[in-house]
Amino acid sequence: MNRIALVAVMGVAVTAAGCTTVRNARDRLVQRTPTCENVTVPVYFEPEQSALTREGQRVIAAAARQAKGCEVRAVKVVGLADAAGDPAANLELSKQRAASVAAAVAKANLPTAHFDVEAFGQAGAIAPDGAIRPVRRRADVTLDLASPR
Repeated sequence: MNRIALVAVMGVAVTAAGCTTVRNARDRLVQRTPTCENVTVPVYFEPEQSALTREGQRVIAAAARQAKGCEVRAVKVVGLADAAGDPAANLELSKQRAASVAAAVAKANLPTAHFDVEAFGQAGAIAPDGAIRPVRRRADVTLDLASPR
Protein backbone atom coordinates (compact mmCIF):
# COMPACT_ATOMS: atom_id res chain seq x y z
CA MET A 1 0.00 0.00 0.00
CA ASN A 2 1.45 3.34 -0.92
CA ARG A 3 1.77 6.24 1.46
CA ILE A 4 -1.21 8.22 0.06
CA ALA A 5 -3.54 5.21 0.31
CA LEU A 6 -2.38 4.53 3.87
CA VAL A 7 -3.03 8.14 4.89
CA ALA A 8 -6.48 7.99 3.27
CA VAL A 9 -7.36 4.75 5.12
CA MET A 10 -6.12 6.17 8.42
CA GLY A 11 -8.11 9.36 7.80
CA VAL A 12 -11.31 7.34 7.32
CA ALA A 13 -10.63 5.38 10.52
CA VAL A 14 -9.98 8.55 12.51
CA THR A 15 -13.09 10.21 11.05
CA ALA A 16 -15.26 7.18 11.89
CA ALA A 17 -13.87 7.04 15.41
CA GLY A 18 -14.46 10.77 15.78
CA CYS A 19 -18.15 10.34 14.84
CA THR A 20 -18.55 7.69 17.50
CA THR A 21 -16.87 9.91 20.09
CA VAL A 22 -19.08 12.87 19.20
CA ARG A 23 -22.20 10.69 19.31
CA ASN A 24 -21.24 9.27 22.74
CA ALA A 25 -20.50 12.75 24.10
CA ARG A 26 -23.84 14.04 22.78
CA ASP A 27 -25.68 11.13 24.42
CA ARG A 28 -24.03 11.97 27.75
CA LEU A 29 -24.88 15.68 27.46
CA VAL A 30 -28.47 15.40 26.26
CA GLN A 31 -30.75 15.00 29.23
CA ARG A 32 -33.57 12.61 28.62
CA THR A 33 -36.92 13.50 30.14
CA PRO A 34 -37.96 10.75 32.56
CA THR A 35 -41.19 8.94 31.85
CA CYS A 36 -43.04 9.65 35.06
CA GLU A 37 -45.71 6.98 34.94
CA ASN A 38 -46.84 5.20 38.10
CA VAL A 39 -44.78 2.15 38.97
CA THR A 40 -46.19 -0.94 40.71
CA VAL A 41 -43.91 -3.83 41.61
CA PRO A 42 -44.35 -6.96 43.71
CA VAL A 43 -41.65 -7.79 46.25
CA TYR A 44 -41.71 -11.51 47.09
CA PHE A 45 -40.62 -13.15 50.34
CA GLU A 46 -39.59 -16.60 51.46
CA PRO A 47 -42.33 -18.57 53.26
CA GLU A 48 -43.04 -17.24 56.77
CA GLN A 49 -40.38 -14.52 56.38
CA SER A 50 -40.49 -10.72 56.36
CA ALA A 51 -36.82 -10.01 55.61
CA LEU A 52 -36.10 -8.72 52.11
CA THR A 53 -34.33 -11.12 49.78
CA ARG A 54 -31.57 -9.93 47.44
CA GLU A 55 -34.08 -10.12 44.61
CA GLY A 56 -36.51 -7.97 46.60
CA GLN A 57 -33.78 -5.39 47.15
CA ARG A 58 -33.05 -5.39 43.40
CA VAL A 59 -36.74 -4.90 42.58
CA ILE A 60 -36.95 -1.88 44.90
CA ALA A 61 -33.71 -0.42 43.50
CA ALA A 62 -35.01 -0.81 39.94
CA ALA A 63 -38.28 0.94 40.82
CA ALA A 64 -36.30 3.77 42.44
CA ARG A 65 -34.17 4.14 39.30
CA GLN A 66 -37.32 4.28 37.18
CA ALA A 67 -38.67 7.07 39.41
CA LYS A 68 -35.46 9.10 39.25
CA GLY A 69 -36.14 12.64 38.07
CA CYS A 70 -39.85 12.38 38.81
CA GLU A 71 -41.94 13.88 41.57
CA VAL A 72 -42.97 11.08 43.94
CA ARG A 73 -46.43 12.12 45.12
CA ALA A 74 -47.09 9.03 47.24
CA VAL A 75 -45.86 5.53 47.99
CA LYS A 76 -48.34 2.77 48.75
CA VAL A 77 -47.17 -0.53 50.21
CA VAL A 78 -49.59 -3.43 50.72
CA GLY A 79 -48.44 -6.51 52.64
CA LEU A 80 -50.00 -9.88 51.82
CA ALA A 81 -49.76 -13.48 53.02
CA ASP A 82 -50.76 -16.93 51.78
CA ALA A 83 -53.96 -18.64 52.90
CA ALA A 84 -52.17 -21.37 54.86
CA GLY A 85 -51.84 -20.98 58.61
CA ASP A 86 -53.41 -18.91 61.35
CA PRO A 87 -55.17 -15.77 60.03
CA ALA A 88 -53.90 -13.61 62.93
CA ALA A 89 -50.31 -14.76 62.36
CA ASN A 90 -50.66 -14.12 58.62
CA LEU A 91 -51.96 -10.61 59.27
CA GLU A 92 -48.97 -9.89 61.52
CA LEU A 93 -46.58 -11.34 58.92
CA SER A 94 -48.09 -9.18 56.19
CA LYS A 95 -47.67 -6.11 58.43
CA GLN A 96 -44.00 -6.97 58.93
CA ARG A 97 -43.52 -7.47 55.19
CA ALA A 98 -45.14 -4.12 54.42
CA ALA A 99 -42.96 -2.39 57.03
CA SER A 100 -39.80 -4.06 55.69
CA VAL A 101 -40.54 -2.95 52.13
CA ALA A 102 -41.56 0.58 53.19
CA ALA A 103 -38.27 0.98 55.06
CA ALA A 104 -36.29 -0.18 52.01
CA VAL A 105 -38.19 2.18 49.70
CA ALA A 106 -37.57 5.06 52.11
CA LYS A 107 -33.81 4.31 51.96
CA ALA A 108 -33.79 4.13 48.15
CA ASN A 109 -32.92 7.82 47.69
CA LEU A 110 -36.35 8.81 46.42
CA PRO A 111 -37.69 12.29 47.12
CA THR A 112 -39.69 12.49 50.33
CA ALA A 113 -43.24 11.30 49.78
CA HIS A 114 -46.35 10.39 51.71
CA PHE A 115 -46.32 6.68 52.63
CA ASP A 116 -49.51 4.63 52.90
CA VAL A 117 -48.71 1.23 54.42
CA GLU A 118 -51.41 -1.43 54.71
CA ALA A 119 -51.54 -5.13 55.46
CA PHE A 120 -54.26 -7.58 54.52
CA GLY A 121 -52.85 -10.86 55.77
CA GLN A 122 -54.50 -13.72 53.97
CA ALA A 123 -57.62 -11.70 53.08
CA GLY A 124 -58.26 -12.26 49.38
CA ALA A 125 -56.04 -15.33 49.25
CA ILE A 126 -59.08 -17.50 48.61
CA ALA A 127 -61.11 -16.67 45.51
CA PRO A 128 -64.93 -16.57 45.66
CA ASP A 129 -65.02 -20.00 43.99
CA GLY A 130 -62.89 -21.44 46.83
CA ALA A 131 -59.66 -21.64 44.82
CA ILE A 132 -56.54 -20.68 46.73
CA ARG A 133 -54.54 -17.92 45.06
CA PRO A 134 -50.91 -19.04 45.03
CA VAL A 135 -47.79 -17.09 45.98
CA ARG A 136 -49.16 -14.21 47.96
CA ARG A 137 -45.97 -14.01 50.02
CA ARG A 138 -45.35 -10.46 48.92
CA ALA A 139 -45.76 -6.76 49.41
CA ASP A 140 -46.94 -4.69 46.46
CA VAL A 141 -45.34 -1.27 46.07
CA THR A 142 -46.92 1.52 44.02
CA LEU A 143 -45.02 4.74 43.36
CA ASP A 144 -47.40 7.55 42.39
CA LEU A 145 -45.23 9.61 40.05
CA ALA A 146 -45.61 12.89 38.21
CA SER A 147 -43.41 14.92 35.93
CA PRO A 148 -41.33 17.44 37.86
CA ARG A 149 -42.76 20.94 38.05
